[in-house]
Amino acid sequence: MAPARVHAQPRRYPGLVGSLSRIRRRPAKRAPLPSAPRPAEVERSLYLNVVEIKQRHDLERLAVACFDAETRVQWSYDADSYFHGASTVKLAVLAAVYGEIDAGRLKADDPVHVRNRFTSAVDGRPFMLDLAGEPDPGIARYVGRSLTVRDLAYRMITASSNLATNLLIDVVGITAIQSCLEDLKIEGILMRRGVQDQAAFDAGINNLVTANGLLRLLRLIADGRVHSPQACADMLEILLDQRYKSGIPAGLPGDAQVAHKTGNISTVHHDAGIVYIGKRRPFFLVVLTQFAEKRGRSTAVAEVSRDIFENLARLTR
Repeated sequence: MAPARVHAQPRRYPGLVGSLSRIRRRPAKRAPLPSAPRPAEVERSLYLNVVEIKQRHDLERLAVACFDAETRVQWSYDADSYFHGASTVKLAVLAAVYGEIDAGRLKADDPVHVRNRFTSAVDGRPFMLDLAGEPDPGIARYVGRSLTVRDLAYRMITASSNLATNLLIDVVGITAIQSCLEDLKIEGILMRRGVQDQAAFDAGINNLVTANGLLRLLRLIADGRVHSPQACADMLEILLDQRYKSGIPAGLPGDAQVAHKTGNISTVHHDAGIVYIGKRRPFFLVVLTQFAEKRGRSTAVAEVSRDIFENLARLTR
Protein backbone atom coordinates (compact mmCIF):
# COMPACT_ATOMS: atom_id res chain seq x y z
CA MET A 1 0.00 0.00 0.00
CA ALA A 2 1.49 3.29 -1.07
CA PRO A 3 2.38 5.67 1.75
CA ALA A 4 0.01 8.54 2.18
CA ARG A 5 1.24 11.88 0.87
CA VAL A 6 1.67 14.64 3.36
CA HIS A 7 0.47 17.99 2.05
CA ALA A 8 1.92 21.21 3.37
CA GLN A 9 -0.59 23.32 5.19
CA PRO A 10 0.54 26.94 4.57
CA ARG A 11 -2.59 28.24 6.31
CA ARG A 12 -1.08 27.13 9.59
CA TYR A 13 1.82 29.57 9.12
CA PRO A 14 0.34 32.71 7.67
CA GLY A 15 3.16 34.91 8.91
CA LEU A 16 5.81 32.72 7.26
CA VAL A 17 3.96 32.50 3.96
CA GLY A 18 3.64 36.26 3.83
CA SER A 19 7.33 36.69 4.52
CA LEU A 20 8.31 34.25 1.76
CA SER A 21 6.08 36.14 -0.64
CA ARG A 22 7.75 39.42 0.20
CA ILE A 23 11.21 37.87 -0.16
CA ARG A 24 10.38 36.59 -3.65
CA ARG A 25 9.29 40.06 -4.70
CA ARG A 26 12.28 41.87 -3.21
CA PRO A 27 15.06 42.38 -5.78
CA ALA A 28 18.34 40.72 -4.99
CA LYS A 29 20.97 42.98 -3.52
CA ARG A 30 23.84 43.84 -5.88
CA ALA A 31 27.24 45.24 -5.19
CA PRO A 32 27.13 49.00 -5.77
CA LEU A 33 28.46 50.07 -9.15
CA PRO A 34 31.36 52.50 -9.18
CA SER A 35 30.01 55.99 -9.59
CA ALA A 36 30.58 57.64 -12.94
CA PRO A 37 33.23 60.33 -12.85
CA ARG A 38 32.01 63.87 -12.83
CA PRO A 39 32.95 66.05 -15.83
CA ALA A 40 35.10 68.21 -13.54
CA GLU A 41 37.09 65.13 -12.53
CA VAL A 42 37.60 64.17 -16.16
CA GLU A 43 38.70 67.69 -17.05
CA ARG A 44 41.27 67.66 -14.27
CA SER A 45 42.53 64.24 -15.34
CA LEU A 46 42.86 65.40 -18.94
CA TYR A 47 44.71 68.54 -17.94
CA LEU A 48 47.21 66.74 -15.71
CA ASN A 49 47.87 64.02 -18.27
CA VAL A 50 48.32 66.47 -21.15
CA VAL A 51 50.78 68.54 -19.14
CA GLU A 52 52.69 65.36 -18.25
CA ILE A 53 52.81 64.27 -21.91
CA LYS A 54 54.08 67.71 -22.94
CA GLN A 55 56.87 67.59 -20.36
CA ARG A 56 57.84 63.98 -20.98
CA HIS A 57 58.23 64.51 -24.72
CA ASP A 58 59.97 67.85 -24.26
CA LEU A 59 57.42 69.64 -26.45
CA GLU A 60 57.87 73.36 -26.92
CA ARG A 61 54.14 73.79 -27.46
CA LEU A 62 51.03 71.63 -27.35
CA ALA A 63 47.41 72.40 -28.16
CA VAL A 64 44.38 70.13 -27.87
CA ALA A 65 40.72 70.62 -28.76
CA CYS A 66 38.09 67.93 -28.27
CA PHE A 67 34.33 67.67 -28.57
CA ASP A 68 32.37 64.48 -27.90
CA ALA A 69 28.96 64.27 -29.57
CA GLU A 70 28.03 61.33 -27.31
CA THR A 71 28.56 62.93 -23.90
CA ARG A 72 28.55 66.59 -25.09
CA VAL A 73 31.87 67.08 -23.33
CA GLN A 74 34.06 69.81 -24.81
CA TRP A 75 37.62 70.27 -23.58
CA SER A 76 40.63 72.20 -24.75
CA TYR A 77 44.19 73.10 -23.88
CA ASP A 78 45.77 76.22 -25.45
CA ALA A 79 43.37 75.69 -28.36
CA ASP A 80 43.35 79.27 -29.65
CA SER A 81 47.12 79.55 -30.12
CA TYR A 82 48.36 79.62 -33.71
CA PHE A 83 50.74 76.94 -35.00
CA HIS A 84 52.41 76.44 -38.35
CA GLY A 85 49.64 74.56 -40.10
CA ALA A 86 51.81 72.14 -42.10
CA SER A 87 49.49 69.83 -44.03
CA THR A 88 46.44 70.30 -41.80
CA VAL A 89 45.62 73.40 -43.90
CA LYS A 90 44.83 71.01 -46.73
CA LEU A 91 41.47 70.60 -44.98
CA ALA A 92 40.74 74.21 -45.91
CA VAL A 93 41.76 73.57 -49.53
CA LEU A 94 39.48 70.52 -49.60
CA ALA A 95 36.54 72.55 -48.28
CA ALA A 96 37.08 75.28 -50.87
CA VAL A 97 37.40 72.80 -53.74
CA TYR A 98 34.12 71.10 -52.84
CA GLY A 99 32.53 74.51 -52.43
CA GLU A 100 33.38 75.28 -56.03
CA ILE A 101 32.03 71.89 -57.10
CA ASP A 102 28.83 72.38 -55.11
CA ALA A 103 28.33 75.83 -56.65
CA GLY A 104 28.75 74.40 -60.16
CA ARG A 105 31.84 76.46 -60.95
CA LEU A 106 33.93 73.30 -61.02
CA LYS A 107 33.29 69.63 -61.72
CA ALA A 108 34.92 66.77 -59.85
CA ASP A 109 35.82 65.18 -63.19
CA ASP A 110 37.36 68.32 -64.68
CA PRO A 111 40.92 67.60 -65.88
CA VAL A 112 43.83 69.57 -64.42
CA HIS A 113 47.16 69.77 -66.21
CA VAL A 114 49.87 68.47 -63.88
CA ARG A 115 52.95 70.69 -63.90
CA ASN A 116 55.64 71.51 -61.39
CA ARG A 117 55.77 75.28 -61.68
CA PHE A 118 54.06 77.71 -59.32
CA THR A 119 54.11 81.39 -58.40
CA SER A 120 55.37 82.66 -55.05
CA ALA A 121 52.90 84.55 -52.86
CA VAL A 122 55.54 87.06 -51.82
CA ASP A 123 57.23 88.25 -55.02
CA GLY A 124 55.48 86.52 -57.89
CA ARG A 125 58.57 84.61 -58.89
CA PRO A 126 58.17 81.02 -60.07
CA PHE A 127 59.23 78.12 -57.89
CA MET A 128 59.21 74.33 -58.15
CA LEU A 129 58.64 71.56 -55.64
CA ASP A 130 61.28 69.03 -54.76
CA LEU A 131 59.56 65.94 -56.18
CA ALA A 132 62.20 63.71 -54.61
CA GLY A 133 60.61 64.55 -51.26
CA GLU A 134 57.02 64.45 -52.52
CA PRO A 135 54.84 62.51 -50.03
CA ASP A 136 53.02 60.87 -52.95
CA PRO A 137 55.84 59.75 -55.28
CA GLY A 138 53.34 58.20 -57.70
CA ILE A 139 52.04 61.59 -58.78
CA ALA A 140 55.36 62.53 -60.40
CA ARG A 141 54.66 60.28 -63.37
CA TYR A 142 51.64 62.43 -64.24
CA VAL A 143 53.70 65.59 -64.81
CA GLY A 144 52.85 66.73 -68.33
CA ARG A 145 49.59 64.80 -68.23
CA SER A 146 46.24 65.37 -66.50
CA LEU A 147 44.46 64.29 -63.32
CA THR A 148 40.88 65.12 -62.36
CA VAL A 149 39.99 67.50 -59.57
CA ARG A 150 38.69 64.52 -57.58
CA ASP A 151 41.96 62.59 -58.07
CA LEU A 152 44.00 65.56 -56.91
CA ALA A 153 41.78 66.10 -53.85
CA TYR A 154 42.12 62.42 -52.93
CA ARG A 155 45.91 62.48 -53.25
CA MET A 156 46.15 65.79 -51.35
CA ILE A 157 44.40 64.30 -48.31
CA THR A 158 45.17 60.58 -48.24
CA ALA A 159 48.83 60.80 -49.34
CA SER A 160 49.31 64.47 -48.35
CA SER A 161 50.60 65.27 -51.84
CA ASN A 162 52.15 68.73 -51.99
CA LEU A 163 52.04 68.79 -55.78
CA ALA A 164 48.30 68.01 -55.79
CA THR A 165 47.75 70.68 -53.15
CA ASN A 166 49.47 73.44 -55.11
CA LEU A 167 47.63 72.48 -58.28
CA LEU A 168 44.28 72.73 -56.47
CA ILE A 169 45.29 76.03 -54.86
CA ASP A 170 45.94 77.36 -58.36
CA VAL A 171 42.55 76.05 -59.53
CA VAL A 172 40.49 77.75 -56.79
CA GLY A 173 42.84 80.54 -55.60
CA ILE A 174 44.07 81.55 -52.14
CA THR A 175 41.41 84.28 -51.92
CA ALA A 176 38.60 81.79 -52.54
CA ILE A 177 39.97 79.43 -49.89
CA GLN A 178 40.07 82.14 -47.25
CA SER A 179 36.64 83.40 -48.34
CA CYS A 180 35.26 79.88 -47.89
CA LEU A 181 36.55 79.82 -44.31
CA GLU A 182 35.06 83.24 -43.62
CA ASP A 183 31.69 82.19 -45.04
CA LEU A 184 31.74 79.21 -42.68
CA LYS A 185 32.61 81.59 -39.81
CA ILE A 186 35.76 79.65 -39.06
CA GLU A 187 38.34 81.58 -37.12
CA GLY A 188 41.72 80.01 -36.52
CA ILE A 189 42.71 78.86 -40.03
CA LEU A 190 44.73 81.33 -42.11
CA MET A 191 45.54 80.31 -45.69
CA ARG A 192 48.23 82.56 -47.14
CA ARG A 193 50.40 80.63 -49.58
CA GLY A 194 51.05 77.38 -51.39
CA VAL A 195 53.22 74.52 -50.15
CA GLN A 196 57.03 74.86 -50.18
CA ASP A 197 56.94 78.50 -51.23
CA GLN A 198 60.40 79.21 -49.82
CA ALA A 199 60.40 82.93 -50.61
CA ALA A 200 57.13 83.38 -48.71
CA PHE A 201 58.39 81.25 -45.84
CA ASP A 202 61.58 83.33 -45.56
CA ALA A 203 59.39 86.45 -45.48
CA GLY A 204 57.38 85.01 -42.58
CA ILE A 205 54.26 84.32 -44.66
CA ASN A 206 52.89 81.01 -43.43
CA ASN A 207 49.67 79.06 -43.25
CA LEU A 208 48.51 79.03 -39.63
CA VAL A 209 46.00 76.99 -37.66
CA THR A 210 44.56 76.72 -34.18
CA ALA A 211 43.15 73.57 -32.66
CA ASN A 212 39.74 75.21 -32.24
CA GLY A 213 39.69 76.38 -35.87
CA LEU A 214 40.36 72.89 -37.23
CA LEU A 215 37.86 71.39 -34.79
CA ARG A 216 35.09 73.69 -36.00
CA LEU A 217 35.75 72.79 -39.64
CA LEU A 218 35.63 69.07 -38.87
CA ARG A 219 32.39 69.44 -36.93
CA LEU A 220 30.75 71.32 -39.79
CA ILE A 221 31.83 68.62 -42.25
CA ALA A 222 30.51 65.83 -40.01
CA ASP A 223 27.20 67.68 -39.59
CA GLY A 224 26.79 68.11 -43.36
CA ARG A 225 26.98 71.91 -43.08
CA VAL A 226 29.93 72.68 -45.38
CA HIS A 227 28.17 73.67 -48.61
CA SER A 228 25.84 70.65 -48.79
CA PRO A 229 25.35 67.18 -47.28
CA GLN A 230 26.61 65.60 -50.52
CA ALA A 231 29.78 67.70 -50.51
CA CYS A 232 30.40 66.71 -46.90
CA ALA A 233 29.80 63.03 -47.64
CA ASP A 234 32.35 63.19 -50.46
CA MET A 235 34.91 64.90 -48.20
CA LEU A 236 34.37 62.39 -45.38
CA GLU A 237 34.88 59.50 -47.77
CA ILE A 238 38.28 60.91 -48.70
CA LEU A 239 39.26 61.68 -45.10
CA LEU A 240 38.45 58.13 -44.01
CA ASP A 241 41.07 56.82 -46.46
CA GLN A 242 43.95 58.68 -44.80
CA ARG A 243 47.14 56.58 -45.09
CA TYR A 244 49.11 58.04 -42.20
CA LYS A 245 47.94 56.55 -38.91
CA SER A 246 50.71 57.23 -36.38
CA GLY A 247 48.79 60.13 -34.81
CA ILE A 248 45.21 59.94 -33.52
CA PRO A 249 44.45 56.39 -34.78
CA ALA A 250 47.51 54.94 -32.99
CA GLY A 251 45.96 55.77 -29.61
CA LEU A 252 42.58 54.16 -30.31
CA PRO A 253 41.15 50.62 -30.29
CA GLY A 254 41.40 48.63 -33.50
CA ASP A 255 37.74 49.02 -34.45
CA ALA A 256 37.97 52.82 -34.57
CA GLN A 257 37.51 54.59 -37.90
CA VAL A 258 39.11 58.01 -38.17
CA ALA A 259 38.42 60.63 -40.84
CA HIS A 260 41.45 62.83 -40.42
CA LYS A 261 44.29 64.93 -41.79
CA THR A 262 47.82 64.90 -40.48
CA GLY A 263 50.45 67.62 -40.70
CA ASN A 264 54.19 67.08 -40.39
CA ILE A 265 57.32 69.14 -40.94
CA SER A 266 60.65 69.07 -39.13
CA THR A 267 59.32 70.88 -36.05
CA VAL A 268 55.61 70.03 -35.89
CA HIS A 269 53.42 66.95 -35.81
CA HIS A 270 49.66 67.52 -35.96
CA ASP A 271 46.54 65.45 -36.44
CA ALA A 272 42.91 66.55 -36.73
CA GLY A 273 40.14 64.01 -37.01
CA ILE A 274 36.63 62.66 -36.49
CA VAL A 275 36.59 59.39 -34.54
CA TYR A 276 33.87 56.78 -35.08
CA ILE A 277 33.78 53.80 -32.68
CA GLY A 278 30.95 51.28 -32.74
CA LYS A 279 27.47 52.73 -32.33
CA ARG A 280 28.48 55.76 -30.25
CA ARG A 281 28.27 59.19 -31.79
CA PRO A 282 31.64 60.47 -32.99
CA PHE A 283 34.12 62.54 -31.10
CA PHE A 284 36.32 65.20 -32.65
CA LEU A 285 39.95 65.66 -31.71
CA VAL A 286 42.72 68.00 -32.80
CA VAL A 287 46.25 67.70 -31.41
CA LEU A 288 48.95 70.17 -32.43
CA THR A 289 52.56 69.71 -31.30
CA GLN A 290 55.73 71.73 -31.81
CA PHE A 291 59.23 70.66 -30.82
CA ALA A 292 62.90 71.43 -31.44
CA GLU A 293 64.15 70.21 -34.81
CA LYS A 294 66.88 68.13 -33.15
CA ARG A 295 64.24 66.52 -30.91
CA GLY A 296 62.15 65.10 -33.75
CA ARG A 297 58.65 63.69 -33.84
CA SER A 298 57.43 61.55 -30.94
CA THR A 299 54.35 59.53 -29.97
CA ALA A 300 52.82 62.49 -28.11
CA VAL A 301 49.82 62.84 -30.45
CA ALA A 302 48.93 59.15 -30.07
CA GLU A 303 49.28 59.37 -26.28
CA VAL A 304 46.96 62.38 -26.07
CA SER A 305 44.50 60.52 -28.31
CA ARG A 306 44.58 57.47 -26.03
CA ASP A 307 44.06 59.57 -22.91
CA ILE A 308 41.14 61.46 -24.44
CA PHE A 309 39.46 58.22 -25.53
CA GLU A 310 39.91 56.52 -22.15
CA ASN A 311 38.43 59.47 -20.27
CA LEU A 312 35.47 59.75 -22.64
CA ALA A 313 34.91 56.00 -22.27
CA ARG A 314 34.75 56.45 -18.47
CA LEU A 315 32.09 59.10 -18.87
CA THR A 316 30.10 56.97 -21.31
CA ARG A 317 30.07 54.04 -18.90
